[in-house]
Amino acid sequence: MALSGMRGLSVFISDVRNCPNKEQERLRVDKELGNIRTRFKNEKGLTPYEKKKYVWKMLYIYMLGYDVDFGHMEAVSLISAPKYPEKQVGYIVTSCLLNENHDFLRLAINTVRNDIIGRNETFQCLALTMVGNIGGREYAESLAADVQKLLISSSCRPLVRKKAALCLLRLYRKNPDVVNVDGWADRMAQLLDERDLGVLTSSMSLLVALVSNHHDAYWSCLPKCVKILERLARNQDIPQEYTYYGIPTPWLQVKTMRTLQYFPTIEDPNTRRSLFEVLQRILMGTDVVKNVNKNNAAHAVLFEALALVMHLDAEKEMMSQCVALLGKFIAVREPNIRYLGLENMTRMLMVTDVQDIIKRHQAQIITSLKDPDISIRRRALDLLYGMCDVSNAKDIVEELLQYLSTADFAMREELSLKAAILAEKFAPDLSWYVDVILQLIDKAGDFVSDDIWFRVVQFVTNNEDLQPYAAAKAKEYLDKPAIHETMVKVSAHLLGEFSHLLSRRPGCSPKEIFSIIHEKLPTVSTSTIPILLSTYAKILMHTQPPDPELQNQIWAIFNKYESCIDAEIQQRAVEYIALSRRGAALIDILAEMPKFPERQSALIRKAEDIEVDTAEQSAIKLRAQQQMSNALVVTDQRPGNEPPPAIGPLSLVKVPSMSSNEEHASADQGVTQDNGISNKADLQAPSADLLGDLLGPLPIEGSPAAVSQFDQNPVSRTEDIPSAADAAAIVPVGEQANSVEPVGNINERFLSLCLKDSGVLYEDPYIQIGIKAEWRAQHGRLVLFLGNKNTNPLVSVQAVILPPAHLKIELSLVPETIPPRAQVQCPLEISNLRPSRDVAVLDFSYKFGTNMINVKLRLPAVLNKFLQPISVSAEEFFPQWRSLSGPPLKLQEVVRGVRPLPLPEMANLFNSFRMMISPGLDPNPNNMVASTTFYSESTRPMLCLVRVETDPADRTQLRMTVASGDPMLTFELKEFIKEQLVSIPIAPRGPSPAPPVAQPTSPVAALTDPGAMLAGLL
Repeated sequence: MALSGMRGLSVFISDVRNCPNKEQERLRVDKELGNIRTRFKNEKGLTPYEKKKYVWKMLYIYMLGYDVDFGHMEAVSLISAPKYPEKQVGYIVTSCLLNENHDFLRLAINTVRNDIIGRNETFQCLALTMVGNIGGREYAESLAADVQKLLISSSCRPLVRKKAALCLLRLYRKNPDVVNVDGWADRMAQLLDERDLGVLTSSMSLLVALVSNHHDAYWSCLPKCVKILERLARNQDIPQEYTYYGIPTPWLQVKTMRTLQYFPTIEDPNTRRSLFEVLQRILMGTDVVKNVNKNNAAHAVLFEALALVMHLDAEKEMMSQCVALLGKFIAVREPNIRYLGLENMTRMLMVTDVQDIIKRHQAQIITSLKDPDISIRRRALDLLYGMCDVSNAKDIVEELLQYLSTADFAMREELSLKAAILAEKFAPDLSWYVDVILQLIDKAGDFVSDDIWFRVVQFVTNNEDLQPYAAAKAKEYLDKPAIHETMVKVSAHLLGEFSHLLSRRPGCSPKEIFSIIHEKLPTVSTSTIPILLSTYAKILMHTQPPDPELQNQIWAIFNKYESCIDAEIQQRAVEYIALSRRGAALIDILAEMPKFPERQSALIRKAEDIEVDTAEQSAIKLRAQQQMSNALVVTDQRPGNEPPPAIGPLSLVKVPSMSSNEEHASADQGVTQDNGISNKADLQAPSADLLGDLLGPLPIEGSPAAVSQFDQNPVSRTEDIPSAADAAAIVPVGEQANSVEPVGNINERFLSLCLKDSGVLYEDPYIQIGIKAEWRAQHGRLVLFLGNKNTNPLVSVQAVILPPAHLKIELSLVPETIPPRAQVQCPLEISNLRPSRDVAVLDFSYKFGTNMINVKLRLPAVLNKFLQPISVSAEEFFPQWRSLSGPPLKLQEVVRGVRPLPLPEMANLFNSFRMMISPGLDPNPNNMVASTTFYSESTRPMLCLVRVETDPADRTQLRMTVASGDPMLTFELKEFIKEQLVSIPIAPRGPSPAPPVAQPTSPVAALTDPGAMLAGLL
């Protein structure tokens, strides 16, 4: 912008830049806006110079981020000014301040059209630029014809025609009807004969948009595009200003090759030969150099050329050359080039003839699996999956299994699925396939869907030679002390069907097989118990005549589950005990399963559903997974005045005592079960449990299974997604800028008080506000200590509590004056009505001398204050965890950006959340299990269970599972813990220093030590 001569504008900009803080800047801007509004009201007295100056000021204020809701008419009126300086301001400010639907734009259509069809090229450029920026259907219908005339006019300068092409492109995107397809094709072909590269580049952008919708109408443009590429590739007649690091107009080359990809084939042999010569020249002349800018330009052209080679289905020799070139790229240091190399090599796999050539780079591709960049790791995984066949399947699957133990949580499900599919499709022998699947379940049980172990059972059942081997391998895994529940399922099924084939081997008698299976019964969920009961019945069937001791043990188990509330378990127990009394007839009734009919693998169908072919689709999928972590765990978000829904009568195992002399009144309270009856289909559905090695698997967020399960839940709906205010419930309150600066960081003080019950909430040169609190169940008593640090009184003291809907707060009277060097106490009574992360705000103000200070402070009456830690044993924990079958009562999320903490420090952090760590419940030493009880007036005490899985290879991410009997509580507690982990407060190492005081023995002296200041209050 040319601002010379505008002293008032320059002074205003200098004033704004010199403002010491945001409040001063706002005051200066408000003053200027008031002045401009006043001057615009008396518009008759404004000179063109003044109007231009004030409109420039409006634009500058708008660019600073302030709302400018007036003066639009004055800006639009400048468009019709006869002189360039005023007209320039009008066009620029109008394009920035107004959108296509603004009513004022209609007033300027005629003026804009007059400028477009006029003789003044400068005015034409201004008008075309504004129309191109704003677009809009009304402008498209009124001005498209005039813009087209400018574009094809031979009398217009290239500068105008270039802007006309881009303006027409914007109008076409908004309203495709403005370009007549039949009549415009010949004119478009004429534009491609243009010698000026600026006009040609703009016209090519327009052509890309046109052929993407109607390529059939533009066949005449195809040979012209090839000629343009020939001219650029040979660097013929290319001005220096259009050469970028020695590459002639790389942007035009890219657009031209992209245009050619919209045409299905090239029939003319001469055109095809010319094009392949150009592509060959590009492939031969591109290499990696040290200059980053040249690399970017050259590789933009190269990768577009590769895409065109694949599109044209070139000869094998050229394809081989492309693969060799990509092989160089996947080995370079620059991550962007490695990514593009892997991505394009994956696309090359669509051409079957080059698969053998791609295999030569297998070692380098496997190395890319260990790349620090997850995008590169994903591309390497896709490429390995695509290039696998019988010859290299064993090596690739073994590499994937090895990589599985260190892979990111976000990749493990996809990795498990692809490894299982490759093992099935290309297994050299079936025993190797069984080994792979069992290793897969052992290493990544949480991420292995039920379809995978269903499939291995089908293979074993259909192949008699494989059955003894599979049964023996299943027994090996069951001998391990801690295995995943999916491994218990598949091993129990295989041993139930085929353990009799191992009877002659040592340690494989029916009694011993029963013993090792029965050891796992206490650790499994209700969906696995029916499988174990069937296994016991099969073992009993295979021991004929029966062993009395074994028979009595199994009958005792059946008798125990005859009264189980789960319909499937109860029915199996009743039927099996009745059948087992039939003696030898049991052999016919419980005979081996027949062979399964041959059908398409469910795994391959699933892989086809989630297959991605392009980097763009993969990037979209990755971003969606990262952004939907909240969406996949949405719970019932009801208005504040509605009680939470009744979700199953979950009772507490026990309630922690409120004081040291109280008894554990509910210690012997049993678990109340839901009287609902689950059908067989529900029990056979994929398990929704999340407790890894202890309980059943659930897909992580972003997986198809997780989405399906979520969508079927009647409580979780799209309209229930928390609002933005709910999602950011604990956010820093915007403090007003005052003439005094606080001592210390207010946000750090608040975060620290969220984890402890006493300390300093706020301090400035005049006052210190301390807090001490005591919390019992859903009630809390919090005392504010207001300490005057000076020898003059603080007057006009006011304190107002702004409570959220879920808290009931009563504040005692606050004195209007705090005497010099004195301290006053203001108690608050707090009651919690329901779970929420919203925080109460203290609006506090006072006056010292001529200074009026006002601050808004968050009070640390947060969610974890209404928790009481509770110790839960394994016998109490597992029934509760299994009864919470999935969303919305049990939610899981992969949390990234966590401050790395050793496991003991993380356990201490959870203790400060008022949660009790239960060591030994999870056999994985990298995981933690915690339990606590939540209290509110609207619900009975609710047991909350938390599991945290850490990644030893990457401490900045973890997977967290939270379960409770109330969906809102589960969601709020999960989000609270996540916020704390991502912004973990660092506890201060000592009392914060305070300004020196004249009377250290006075009560206010204790303000420097919150512990001393608040001692003995409650």
